[in-house]
Amino acid sequence: MSRKLILILFPLFIAVPSIAPATNGYFTHGNSIKDKALAGAGVASSQDTLAAGNNPAGMVFQGGGYDIGAAVFNPNRSYSADGISLAPNTPLPPGCPPQCPFSIGDGDQSVDSESEFFLIPQFGYNWVISDAATVGVSVFGHGGMNTDYRDGSATIPAPPPTGPGTMFEADGTFGAGNAGVDLAQLFVSTTYARKFSKTASWGASLILAYQQFEAKGLENFGNFGFSNDPENLTNNGKDTGTGLGIRLGIQGEVAPGVRLGAAYQPEIDMSEFDDYSGLFAEEGDFDIPSNYTVGLAWDVTDTGTLFVDVQQINYSDVPAVSNSIDPLFELCAQGDSDGCLGGSDGAGFGWEDMTIVKLGYQWRAGGGWTWRFGYSQGDQPIPGDEVLFNILAPGVMEEHFTTGFTKMLGGGELNFAFMYAPSNSVTGDNRLDGDQGNQEIELEMDQFELSLGYGRRF
Repeated sequence: MSRKLILILFPLFIAVPSIAPATNGYFTHGNSIKDKALAGAGVASSQDTLAAGNNPAGMVFQGGGYDIGAAVFNPNRSYSADGISLAPNTPLPPGCPPQCPFSIGDGDQSVDSESEFFLIPQFGYNWVISDAATVGVSVFGHGGMNTDYRDGSATIPAPPPTGPGTMFEADGTFGAGNAGVDLAQLFVSTTYARKFSKTASWGASLILAYQQFEAKGLENFGNFGFSNDPENLTNNGKDTGTGLGIRLGIQGEVAPGVRLGAAYQPEIDMSEFDDYSGLFAEEGDFDIPSNYTVGLAWDVTDTGTLFVDVQQINYSDVPAVSNSIDPLFELCAQGDSDGCLGGSDGAGFGWEDMTIVKLGYQWRAGGGWTWRFGYSQGDQPIPGDEVLFNILAPGVMEEHFTTGFTKMLGGGELNFAFMYAPSNSVTGDNRLDGDQGNQEIELEMDQFELSLGYGRRF
């Protein structure tokens, strides 16, 4: 019956894109429920059939079995804007157009993002093919850059018949109605893992990656000449992309009770978002950045294990994410289309690479209970002078506090995790507010997540 259940549920999980708005940038803090309870640590000692998301080598130590679960994720995102160069109904400054101020609000504005709850499914299944090898499938998601602003306004040059000639307050964060973006990424990893000793293994995953994106409320960036392709800038519904990648891993015991692990995933080349070729640099190119993790697991007592991981995410691999807003001024405004949105050197979100340290502790208690605690820290990727575009993608989280447990239930186990990411913010100048202005924008977010799942070994 359990095998039939998995065969029924598996295609359902593939059909539902996972949405996990920005945690470590737009990488989730952990893949499986057990890893989530340890703040994502576990590259050196895997514990379930979703191990491929962290370290493919760990799948061989799971034997045959499956894990299935879901998380309810609650990110609370907001922005505020103070100050303005030119108030509504005031004359346009010299040189406008084309050099016109673009202000958020009318001098003082604070807006919360809607769409505050997301369901994030996960699934893993592993088959034993020999005494030393297994083949498995793991399904999990990343995502982020997810916002839904239904209030707010922008102060921009007025359209006829009110103008041109004066500034005008238009509804919507960027003056074009409801604004936001939605990025979801789903990964299906097929993994071969093999032991090369009783306590050491290597593994490789072939990754089928699927991503989905939508943007809305950005028309004025095209109206003001900031996009090479205004027809493919915004409000084009959901576009999709696919790609193939790999993840490689190794783990093993190097001393009694001490295990080391490492995993590496090269950049995944994805098909372009053609419907948003006027938004993302390189005509809609949006690849998945390379990343790697190293770590250890140390049995500090007979019942307690300490986990320490260091993860590196190279957002600089993806120009659409890492390019600064600077090309809008240095190239686009001077007539060089390469620096406009969608251009070969087009403006982006300005994200920097992230290094995250993850600490976890696991205590195996009596009565079939195992308790977990975790903490992670990494400097958020958004510089202060890149806040304007990042109203759409406020990935400012730096800390995660986690806990959870496993309870054995007959031949299976119940898994639970809870995550809290305390409020963090970044503040900077609105670079499009004009030479006269000093408008400051603050991005802020906090997060909660509850995860529940079931696992069974054969």
